[in-house]
Amino acid sequence: MGNGVFVGGAGTDHGEKQYLDLGYANRHGLVAGATGTGKTVTLQILTEGFSAAGVPVFLADVKGDLSGLALAGSETHKLHGAFMDRNATIGFDTFSYDAFPVCFWDLFGEQGHPVRTTVTEMGPLMLSRLMDLSEAQEGILNIAFRLSDEEGLPLLDLDDLRSMLVWMGEHRKDLSLRYGNMSVASIGAIQRRLLVLENEGGGGLFGEPALELADLMRLAPDGRGMVNILAADKLMHSPRLYATFLLWLLSELFEELPEVGDPDKPRLVFFFDEAHLLFDGAPKALVDKVEQVARLIRSKGVGVYFVTQSPDDIPEDILGQLGNRVQHALRAFTARDRRALRLAAETYRDNPALDIEQAIRTVGVGEAVTSFLERKGAPGMAQRTLIRPPSSQLGPITAAERRAILDASPQAGKYDTPVDRDSAHEILRARADKAAQAAEQAERAEAEAEAQARDHSAGRRYSGTRVSRSTSKPVRRGKSFGEAMGDIVMKELTGTTGRRIVRGVLGGLFRGR
Repeated sequence: MGNGVFVGGAGTDHGEKQYLDLGYANRHGLVAGATGTGKTVTLQILTEGFSAAGVPVFLADVKGDLSGLALAGSETHKLHGAFMDRNATIGFDTFSYDAFPVCFWDLFGEQGHPVRTTVTEMGPLMLSRLMDLSEAQEGILNIAFRLSDEEGLPLLDLDDLRSMLVWMGEHRKDLSLRYGNMSVASIGAIQRRLLVLENEGGGGLFGEPALELADLMRLAPDGRGMVNILAADKLMHSPRLYATFLLWLLSELFEELPEVGDPDKPRLVFFFDEAHLLFDGAPKALVDKVEQVARLIRSKGVGVYFVTQSPDDIPEDILGQLGNRVQHALRAFTARDRRALRLAAETYRDNPALDIEQAIRTVGVGEAVTSFLERKGAPGMAQRTLIRPPSSQLGPITAAERRAILDASPQAGKYDTPVDRDSAHEILRARADKAAQAAEQAERAEAEAEAQARDHSAGRRYSGTRVSRSTSKPVRRGKSFGEAMGDIVMKELTGTTGRRIVRGVLGGLFRGR
């Protein structure tokens, strides 16, 4: 089969080669199985096959083992003999050890190139999921995004969102008339969740320069697809952050890529490891979004492969869209396990020569029950398949080897230095500083006016600018001592004492007559 990824050999003697047809690889798939049954190796050989066919791949390295894709396997490895025996059994005559073009990424910027996006690109729905907000708090977050657009306040990092929430709290009375009630308690709860997110390392995800999707879809100079590996061993300590980031990346691919219909091979294959984290406790709106993306992103040429322990980790509506299946062993120790086993068996096309449920229960490490889409997209019959060995190194590479690959990467230096351009935080701070300066000047002017008024009232100085009430009385000037004494005598004479003196003098005169 010239247009497929070789997976392994099936049949009684394992001589029936099993291929994943590249023409149907964008119809999505599932890799499932209990811990320790070989899912990681299956993920590794599928990645090798896609890369060799010129298809870029994005996958999360949860345990660090997938970094071995960057180096070729070795004949000195302890499993070399077992690998050669298996290749002979399945008829893999063209097997050879080989390294693949790898680009490392890391949300924390420690084991790969930093990965960033902006708060605006993340959007209120996924950000609410990331912070586990209530419905009322999610409503406030939606208002923040609306105001960001209306007020010209870009939301790039968490500082921008914090400043926006503070501004909303200060103007909540006016805003409530337009958007509904916004309680201080709800705004404070969002601020606390932002603090928790930052403490978990999520602050580094938001900012610029933001990831360009074209950097995930590059080809190596030799025409092979670039293998983009996200370091997720530390990220798994924040499972909600891990799941939300991968969902955001899928959504961005869906939004930005053009329609291509059914290409000969995918433009990108996306492996979603530990997929159950995406759906655990997820609200219906989020599950609906995942279903929409899974249903429609196929036409963008992107294949999505969910990797999890049991098929019942995936909602039924999404599980029905996963046409390519690799099912490793499931353990049926409990009633729930048995139900999951039956569910897994029922999703395969029957094979008269195979008891599917029994096969899923008994396949060993490195074996799986497989079913791949065939002509016209019809599911192939379930087959018990012996998985081919990997060509790249089995197990992780060293820190020094990783550093050498990062230094030689075409993306070296592009995302390493964060850029903090003017956005909501800076704009609102400038507005606040300007308002504070204006208020300070107004207070200073008012204080000076009050001081001038006090000084004038106290008669401490006369500036010639203050005019008192008008009066018809002439302005009095200073008098001499004689004039002052005359005024006093006249005042006394016209007063009560003066009238007594006059009456006494006149009385004496009239008596004398």
